[in-house]
Amino acid sequence: QVQLVESGGGLVQAGGSLRLSCAASARTLSNYGVGWFRQAPGKERDFVAAITMSGGSTVYADSVKGRFTISRDNSKNTVYLQMNSLKPEDTTVYYCVATVGSRLYTKDYDYWGQGTQVTVSS
Repeated sequence: QVQLVESGGGLVQAGGSLRLSCAASARTLSNYGVGWFRQAPGKERDFVAAITMSGGSTVYADSVKGRFTISRDNSKNTVYLQMNSLKPEDTTVYYCVATVGSRLYTKDYDYWGQGTQVTVSS
């Protein structure tokens, strides 16, 4: 069992940046593949980015590729999502996710945080 708590969301102007953080309760976050999803009102949750246990490999949705960067610090049990060149269409709730395993996962995560709101004004 692992608990995930996101922070760092907020209001930013288009073209600006935000860094989301996700603190995990797991003693050894390094055993988990982690990622980020987002969900707009009335829509399904969409995959954003994922990173392997070691941090050696990452994958991104096409919509954020080149603008967002996922990283992790296993010594701090924390995952990050650096979001640059933000657009109004990035406005939504962002969720941190985790699952046990060594691969890159774009779906079927077992653990979800409560989410953090990101709002990008035009």
